[in-house]
Amino acid sequence: MATRLVHTQIPTSHVLPFSIPSPPKMARSHTQRPNHSILINFLLPKSKFATKVAEPSSSLVGNEEDEVEIATDERPTDCCARVKTEINSALEGYNRGIFGIPSEKKCEIENMVKVLESLNPTPHPTLDLNKLGGCWKLIYSTITILGSRRTKLGLRDFISLGDFLQIIDISKGKAVNEIMFNVRGLNLFSGKLIIEASFKISSKSRVDISYNTSTIIPDQLMNMFRKNYDILLGIFNPDGWLEITYVDDTLRIGRDDKGNIFILERSTEAL
Repeated sequence: MATRLVHTQIPTSHVLPFSIPSPPKMARSHTQRPNHSILINFLLPKSKFATKVAEPSSSLVGNEEDEVEIATDERPTDCCARVKTEINSALEGYNRGIFGIPSEKKCEIENMVKVLESLNPTPHPTLDLNKLGGCWKLIYSTITILGSRRTKLGLRDFISLGDFLQIIDISKGKAVNEIMFNVRGLNLFSGKLIIEASFKISSKSRVDISYNTSTIIPDQLMNMFRKNYDILLGIFNPDGWLEITYVDDTLRIGRDDKGNIFILERSTEAL
């Protein structure tokens, strides 16, 4: 029977987002629509594309100071597909960024994220919660497990990370995160950390998240993590708010109050 621990106060980890210098403002046309487009002058390392994109809806992602120039007439849907492919390619070999990533690569990924955010087809996601419901798989996060924390959690030697899954139950206003672990050794076994949280809408693109409960199964895995359980929860603590900066049928991007970025793909796996 799984051990269930409930924490009302959990330390959080803070990762500062990468800062990119703001290019100069572009002159605007008097014939622009209210939801006007901006021209984005954008250069991705190892990537040669640019397109006309919509201005981000969130104040977190770009503003008038972040306007940049565009190069081609590529359709937004084609650009999104291309950037998604670029992101997946850039992430190869980096294990979702959880154990760190070179600053140049981090900058490259954040630039791609900004392009997708500018092309967001769902600028007010909390008005259409069906877009958010279901199961998602994390493919990138700026949350990291480094140094002594990684050593204490056994993630250097005998415990490896599996999938990070999240299921969002719209009807209950609940999100369940599952972080999978595999334990190496003579008796190989797997388990998971389960974190349940509640959410409520706070704006057209933001939700407030409150931690409810957590557990690790099976008991053998709980025993391995018990001494450093607070460290583990401190890393994956969901308390705070989340701004949903991009969502379509297959991909979701969010930024939280701690400066973290999350990229998740729609998953068919059941929790």
